[in-house]
Formats: sequence, structure tokens, C-alpha cells
Amino acid sequence: MALAMNDKVLADLGPDEGTGLWIKRVVLVALGIAALAVAAKAQVWMWPSPVPITLGTFAVLTIGAAYGPRLGLATILGYMLIGAIGFDVFASSSAEKNGLTYMMGGTGGYLAGYVLATLAIGAFARAGWDRSMIKMAAALLLGNILIYALGVPWLYRVIETGGMFDAAQYASIWDQTLVWGLTPYLMGDAIKLALAALLLPLAWKLVGKARM
Repeated sequence: MALAMNDKVLADLGPDEGTGLWIKRVVLVALGIAALAVAAKAQVWMWPSPVPITLGTFAVLTIGAAYGPRLGLATILGYMLIGAIGFDVFASSSAEKNGLTYMMGGTGGYLAGYVLATLAIGAFARAGWDRSMIKMAAALLLGNILIYALGVPWLYRVIETGGMFDAAQYASIWDQTLVWGLTPYLMGDAIKLALAALLLPLAWKLVGKARM
């Protein structure tokens, strides 16, 4: 599906040239990274899954839509870089478990999915889908699918190669993977998706005549 990415996103409001533009971009990226780090730590563990429910997905969805594909990508990659060098910014990272070692664990595929989701949602927002609740919901749903499309197979591989399969409790590795990395999170994701789908069009309504 071809998208005409000519519309402004929320991050385009304000200075649009010169020094002011670059200051705005730096501030937005810094704020976005901080928001991602804080959201990742707001979590609820769903035993026995090693992947907690967090606000990280909500932050990724809203940043992608508000920032567009380029600034959104810069923000999510900045977040990944900070995490890769050892800062405790991921959902279950810690002083002992961080950096690339953490990123190669069970959540690695979901983190990669964050990048794809940010690009996809940013592209849809740039095409004007963030003005419509229904279109924004569809874009966010696609973003969620992309996160799981990378995250679930990655988790399967971690369970398989790490000798984590519990044959006494699960019928197959896939059964265990879905219980650990998909089904417990669907309700929470639906709520976060609905909230984000309401938030972006509402923000544009509040902007009013600044919308272009």
C-alpha cells in the first residue's frame, strides 16, 4: 500500500528551520528516550513469562505517531544505543543484567519490533492517519503485530536453545512461547492501543489551527 507522506505530524509544530528546528529535534529525542525508559520500568509481571507487561509499547506507539518515521527512528535507536552500552533502561534490565547481553535475551525480538513499529506508525501518521481515531487504531494495530512478529519467534528460539522448555507443563515449545510471550499481554495491549488511538486525534483537535 503506497502512502502519500505529505502531512505534518505533531512534532513538526513549532520551529521549522534553522537553529530552532535543531534544538527542537534534540529536545524531542531526549524527551522521547526518557519517556521510553520510564515507561519500560512501569511494569507488571505475568508469571511464568520472562517478559513483563509494561507501558513501553504505549510509549513506542505514541512516539512513532507523534514524531513521524525519521525523528521516531532517531529516538528509538538512541534508546537502544543507551541500553546497549549498559544503562538500565529496559523493562527487566538491571545493574547485573544489561547491555547487549540483556538485548540478546527473551525480549530481544520485541525490542527489534519496536524499531519496525516506530517506522510503520510514523509513516502512517505522516500520511495523516493520526487525525482519525479509526485509522490511527488500524495503524497502531499493525505496529503491535510487527512487535509480536519479531518478538514471539525470537522468544521461541531463546526457549529452544536455552534449554528452557518445560515438557511437563507445555505441549510444545510453541505452546510455551505463546503463554510466555503473547496471550497474557493481549488485553493490556488492546487497552494501550485504544488509549493511543484516542490520544493522537485529540491532540490534533487541541492544536486547532496549528494543524496543517
